[in-house]
Amino acid sequence: MSAYDKVAAARAKGRPTGTDFIANIFEDFVELHGDRRFGDDRAVVAGIARLNTMPVTVVALERGHDTKEKVFRNFGSAHPEGYRKALRQMKLAEKFGRPVVCFVDTSGAFCGIAAEERGQGQAIAENLMEMMTLRVPVVSVLIGEGGSGGALALAVADEVWMLENAVYSVISPEGCASILWKDSSRVKEASECLKLTAQDLLELKVIERVVGESGRNFHRTYLEIKQGLWETFARNKKLDPQELIRKRYERFRGIGSGPAGTLLVR
Repeated sequence: MSAYDKVAAARAKGRPTGTDFIANIFEDFVELHGDRRFGDDRAVVAGIARLNTMPVTVVALERGHDTKEKVFRNFGSAHPEGYRKALRQMKLAEKFGRPVVCFVDTSGAFCGIAAEERGQGQAIAENLMEMMTLRVPVVSVLIGEGGSGGALALAVADEVWMLENAVYSVISPEGCASILWKDSSRVKEASECLKLTAQDLLELKVIERVVGESGRNFHRTYLEIKQGLWETFARNKKLDPQELIRKRYERFRGIGSGPAGTLLVR
């Protein structure tokens, strides 16, 4: 598959969304609402659940499945209160010693006037800062599109994983083509230049793991993520919080250099 084929696959109708991953990986999920400042952003689903016997906090950017749900979820583009809701749940996880799982699937943070008025940039920046120093293990999984700061705001983690056909980029291929060449028809060329596929990002050490997809049946994918989360959290919960934070900091300092991560594509 070409890079643009991967972009199309990440956006494909019928692809599982954040709530599907929550339902198929965790038990006893309880959603918690609101940021205690403005309101409840439906583009962000957050709460507590059990991973086998381990209590965890789960945060997901949710795009919706059909048109009605996509509108309800604002197509997965979060407002500032969505990122603040996510951070609120992460700080609660830190207080009670629960690991954090983030599922990322968004074309980007909502860029409307209201979002800017309520501090979109500050909300994203605050997430980046606070996630870097969370004293509990954090894993982020790119399950579809990972667009710009809207995705990065939930991807400052000990490990970042991607599905085989997910993409992760600073800008959409269409936006890149329009800016670089003033020609949106060169979207395929832009896709190749952006190095946005899971395989590209694994080589650059932006991510640690590529999770395989089995056609339209994601059952094996859910199992692989569940097992990987269990093993990763069991290992990282043994670390002293300061050591955990140090390793997370060094992870981001080392992006783009050193040996590649783990390729798990069937």
